[in-house]
Amino acid sequence: MGSSFEYSKTLALEGSILLLLGVVPYVGWVLGIIGIILLLRGIKELGIYYQDNQMYQNSLTGVKYYIIALVALAVSGAGFVVAFVPTSGFTLTVSSINIVGLAVGIAGLIVAFVFYVLAAMHLKKTFESLAQKSGEHSFATAASLLWIGAILTIIAIGVLLIFVAWIFIVIGFFTMRTPQPAYASQPYAYTPPTTQSTPQQPSAKYCPNCGSPVAADATYCSHCGKQLSA
Repeated sequence: MGSSFEYSKTLALEGSILLLLGVVPYVGWVLGIIGIILLLRGIKELGIYYQDNQMYQNSLTGVKYYIIALVALAVSGAGFVVAFVPTSGFTLTVSSINIVGLAVGIAGLIVAFVFYVLAAMHLKKTFESLAQKSGEHSFATAASLLWIGAILTIIAIGVLLIFVAWIFIVIGFFTMRTPQPAYASQPYAYTPPTTQSTPQQPSAKYCPNCGSPVAADATYCSHCGKQLSA
């Protein structure tokens, strides 16, 4: 199981690094797509290792919601273009604004934000599970930052928080340690069985004169007073 864990960890680490590089101009989107594939594969393998299938399901659902959010954002952008780009001439007036395009733009923006927050919520569950299973607190920090950043995406600080969250995710995968079996930390030690020793009872002693029982270490008989031999 150790090799499977290391393989899963490596996949997830490489995927999270490529997702961070998604901000690189021109080729960033390619790196991001590859990163998502590797990260999902790594989390799936880690879920199998930890016997937690919900970990992978949450991450997969989160990615699906991100895709829906991107599609809705694209539709929203197209709606705003239709709404505000004048069809004739170069002057934009209130009467020339396309109401349908404006409605589509606003609706698409709302749908994109809702699914973006839902995606962050599912990824939050994924990394909280990883934090609990692996003991790496970086995943718990990243989960909180992803959630808060998604909500604050409407302002610039939300994007910054999400970027910092992925840095913590990279750190978490990098510092994950292979779990040791329970028996490995507690080596077996043989303990010989203990035998209870029965104290030897002193042999009975009798007075040679009167025949009365006396103590084994007595020098005189307590009944007739005759001196006893050693």
